Amino acid sequence: MPKVLEPSAKWSAALQDEFTRNQFNPCIGTRLLSQDSRVRVWEVRLKPSERLGFHRHVLDYFWVATTPGKARSNQQDGSVVEAIYAAGQTCHLIYGPGQFKVHDLENIGDSEFVFTTVEFPDSANPPLPLSTEIALEPQRA
Repeated sequence: MPKVLEPSAKWSAALQDEFTRNQFNPCIGTRLLSQDSRVRVWEVRLKPSERLGFHRHVLDYFWVATTPGKARSNQQDGSVVEAIYAAGQTCHLIYGPGQFKVHDLENIGDSEFVFTTVEFPDSANPPLPLSTEIALEPQRA
């Protein structure tokens, strides 16, 4: 059973409620572009002031910034991280058994921020199930 977390007391009541409701949300992007047994490919597309709500990472993955941007992220430990991204910037993350990360992402820049995230379902942790509205049939050549 995945670990249930308590929201940060530093957050507003609305943010605490959202965290509690969505801490097992497997949707790490704004749109699932493709999936098969080896990868899930997500797009994150946020206009200025738009936010991707809380979600949980359990799989190894990498992301690539398609456009430059500036973002803020509320982390599961209550900390807030702000970052500036360059187009083409890439980051790889690996989670061991039982490890995960819960956070949100808000575009705090002046233009649309876009990046692509690729998850690997064959990781140390099983993938969180996607709802039927989100899940895609595996892509075949």
